[in-house]
Amino acid sequence: MSEPNALFSETILLLGGAVVSAPIFKRLGLGTVLGYLAAGVVIGPIFHGLTDGDQILAVAELGVVFLLFIIGLELKPSRLWQMRRDIFGLGTAQVLLTGALLSLVAWLSGVLDWRGGIIAGFGLALSSTAFAMQILDDEGDVNTRYGQRSFSMLLFQDLAIVPLLALINILDTGKGHGAPVLDFAIAIGAVGAMIIMGRYLLTPLFQIIARTGAREAMIAAALFVVMGSASLMQLAGLSMAMGAFLSGVMLAESSYRHELEADIEPFRGVLLAIFFIAVGLSLQLDVLWDNALLIVIAVPVVMIAKGLVIYAISRIAGSSHDDAIRIAFLLPQGGEFGFVLFSAAGAAGLMPSSTASLLIAIVTLSMALTPIGTMLSKRLLTGDKQEEQLDEDFEGAGADVLMIGFSRFGQISAQILLAGGRAVTVIDTSADRIRQASSFGFRIYFGDGTRKDVLRAAGVEHAKIVVVCTQKREVTDKIVELVQDEYPHAKLFVRSYDRIHSIALRNRNVDYELRETLESGLLFGRRTLEALGVSEVDAYEIGEDIRRRDEQRLVLQVSKGLEAGRDMLYSEPVKPEPLVKPKRTMDFSADPLAGTAEVTADA
Repeated sequence: MSEPNALFSETILLLGGAVVSAPIFKRLGLGTVLGYLAAGVVIGPIFHGLTDGDQILAVAELGVVFLLFIIGLELKPSRLWQMRRDIFGLGTAQVLLTGALLSLVAWLSGVLDWRGGIIAGFGLALSSTAFAMQILDDEGDVNTRYGQRSFSMLLFQDLAIVPLLALINILDTGKGHGAPVLDFAIAIGAVGAMIIMGRYLLTPLFQIIARTGAREAMIAAALFVVMGSASLMQLAGLSMAMGAFLSGVMLAESSYRHELEADIEPFRGVLLAIFFIAVGLSLQLDVLWDNALLIVIAVPVVMIAKGLVIYAISRIAGSSHDDAIRIAFLLPQGGEFGFVLFSAAGAAGLMPSSTASLLIAIVTLSMALTPIGTMLSKRLLTGDKQEEQLDEDFEGAGADVLMIGFSRFGQISAQILLAGGRAVTVIDTSADRIRQASSFGFRIYFGDGTRKDVLRAAGVEHAKIVVVCTQKREVTDKIVELVQDEYPHAKLFVRSYDRIHSIALRNRNVDYELRETLESGLLFGRRTLEALGVSEVDAYEIGEDIRRRDEQRLVLQVSKGLEAGRDMLYSEPVKPEPLVKPKRTMDFSADPLAGTAEVTADA
């Protein structure tokens, strides 16, 4: 079979494994991660459908890179600063204490000398960001207190890979050519360059691309930013994932955050699934069999030791028993950076290559056991009320109102909502409008409201009301249909283009619609009457009479057609008096408009 055909068939196997395993394991309540691992074991070690698991793993690690980029997008620098105690306090304590304990165990086992024991211990102290974050995402716990603390530890572990790789050079007395101070300076310089580029170059770049309206160029730009920043950090000695995370943080306050997240998400999902499958592919069953007794002892020892340390420091840091249990069972596994560390240590001669392979097998097996451990951890919970979800410290997902379109109509409506103390997420497709609104202090995001992935990135799943203020009827109808089909929990408040559009929207059973000219036309007519000498009270009553007649006509037209209710229109001045005050006999409790207005007031 030619190489292109082999690549094609391998891709089919990987995607097929994901398609089959994920729904089955999800339905069984075992989680998608365990399903992907099982698919990898079946495809590779058991049936030998694929044998180059390590090469696939190297490519699929881009899934971890994209995952860290999306996480970075959801963290403003100010929020990251607020998490500094958990990142540098809990994170440092976890790596140092766990690394020291596991280094001692590795040295006492007699398999490694003290130098190899240090690398083994601190390598096993690192956890898997991909596994932990995927489990948190599956459970919907990313923004819980324990989810944020878990992420803080993972983030510090990603930072710790830099000094640990430098430690290999220091301990490698045979070569002794390491320059850790220079490496550290290069890493700091790369981070500084990332911050400068993110602040002054990225947003203008996306503004230029957005004006062209070329969506494929926006996707290409998003991929370029993620992979370019990851490569820059790798050249500086940092991890690729850390580079992607930093670029995400730099764009967290950008108006293009939601669009970027929506564009990257499909790549992240597919590549991360392939990453988990590749971990299963790389599982060496012969190594496990030849060292079965050692592995049977080592894997639980590593996981229990890490779990105990994590539980203890979490409790000391103020976590409840239940949260500490959740964190301890979420992070006891080895991490993907352990693969890099152990391979480098084997190449440097700090441990035999066979021992490095054994450590990699231990890490892989601990990954495979993590989803099972998180399910078993629920038996150890005391039933304390779970802490409330953290409010995300970025303007976006979680707001009560998602407004699509920020034209004149939307700007006035947003003023009412903001004055009422309500958080509003606004998305619009006009780069110029976003730039102009930003100059007045508004936070608006670039995004196409007709795309499901953009709506999800903008937080539609958490929104109580979706306000559609787009200018084109066909765009409005497409958004209404999408929201009603995919997010029926959200109420729909819609700006209609004209009377015919209002009738169509009512036939779609939207919660509230309003013609863009109705209120301004009523007010304009009232003020004109007042200028002609009619009292303000009488003009108001006449305006309310017209509003009532208009609503009654709309109700009739919805059921009987556009010609219904013609008799309710005034076609000539009211006689015999110049103007007669209408009698207020309206029953607002039965008035459909009054009912929807009450919903608006409550909102």
